[in-house]
Amino acid sequence: MKTSLASSPNRSNASARPTDMARGLVWLFALASGLSVANVYYSQPLLDALARDFGITHAAIGGVVTATQIGCALALLLLVPLGDRIDRRLLMAMQLLALVAALAAVGMVRTAPALLAAMLAVGLLGTAMTQGLIAYAASASAPHERGRVVGAAQSGVFIGLLLARVFAGGISDIAGWRSVYLGAAALMLAVALPLWWRLPVLATVPDAMSYPRLIASMLTLLRQEKVLQVRGVLALLMFAALNIFWSALVLPLSAPPYGFSHTAIGAFGLVGAIGALAAARAGRWADRGYGQRTSAVALALLLLAWWPLSLMGWSLAALVAGIVLLDLGGQALHVTSQSMIFRTRPEAYSRLIGLYMLFYAIGSGLGAISTTATYAHAGWQGVCLLGSGVSLLALLFWWATRQSTSTAAAQTENRNEGVLK
Repeated sequence: MKTSLASSPNRSNASARPTDMARGLVWLFALASGLSVANVYYSQPLLDALARDFGITHAAIGGVVTATQIGCALALLLLVPLGDRIDRRLLMAMQLLALVAALAAVGMVRTAPALLAAMLAVGLLGTAMTQGLIAYAASASAPHERGRVVGAAQSGVFIGLLLARVFAGGISDIAGWRSVYLGAAALMLAVALPLWWRLPVLATVPDAMSYPRLIASMLTLLRQEKVLQVRGVLALLMFAALNIFWSALVLPLSAPPYGFSHTAIGAFGLVGAIGALAAARAGRWADRGYGQRTSAVALALLLLAWWPLSLMGWSLAALVAGIVLLDLGGQALHVTSQSMIFRTRPEAYSRLIGLYMLFYAIGSGLGAISTTATYAHAGWQGVCLLGSGVSLLALLFWWATRQSTSTAAAQTENRNEGVLK
């Protein structure tokens, strides 16, 4: 399916500057994406409180995050691809209202099974909203500004992911963890009207493929696109490394000798936002042909970060430095990968982002469940050893596939140029 702006007078100007999309709309994409993804990560600084209230052990509490990531995986397979077939604007509205209901349900559940079911729904709908907005931004932007627009939206996602911990920690300390999810439902309602008013209407072809064929076509895309395969595996390993850190951090910081409040623990997300902002230009570098170089630097930073992180027991300053390096490397790699993937099939943005982020969901879930179990048996040093091992594996995989990925990317560009001609 192909999409285009219903009304795009500026798109015909060959000399248009890379500012065609209104700045306010770019900011709206970033804000809405950040708020949507935050819902998936509010639970991380609350794991100890959830374990206490629902009688779940520390070794098993990572299952709350894993349930959310299962919802993410289902969304990427079943909901996100719909953006290539039906009206994206209507799809966003329906998913947003359902997400509000799921968030309210989390705030009211009383049993552990109900908590896991509600968290799965939040992961399902929060992910569908987030990745649907990223694909929406790609479709609504002109080719020469796509890296900038998608990069801005993705920066909103990463900052929302990080600041979710600050919001969750602060609200939990003041009014309890249930208020976090009830407040999140109110925030999503607040952004509903601006989205409905400002999102551009995209025209869709009338003979779009059926839903079963749409889902089946994702296997074809995955099989055919080498860039997607490689970048997907890198996303799995990178997000596993990030979740190994963030899912375990609350456990040592909430215990002696620190005994930090949820607000203080969540505030470490503000440090990570520095790295996310610094990496915002990675998409533009990829558009200029520096994707592989940017990936190498990002993966090196991801691995290097675990050394200062392992020194947390001796210095909180080292912890702060490690967080900056970890999130800088992760965000730079993520933005670069998305920029490279969107070049492969312009008519399949939603399916491409769905497939790519499916790798992310698997990695995030594996990282969350493995790190809490590792911490229970080997402490913080075991967590850092696990994280550094996964990061090293990502770097080695990139090195082994860099030549074949570059060749596949060049072939894809030649193919797309031939189609345009």
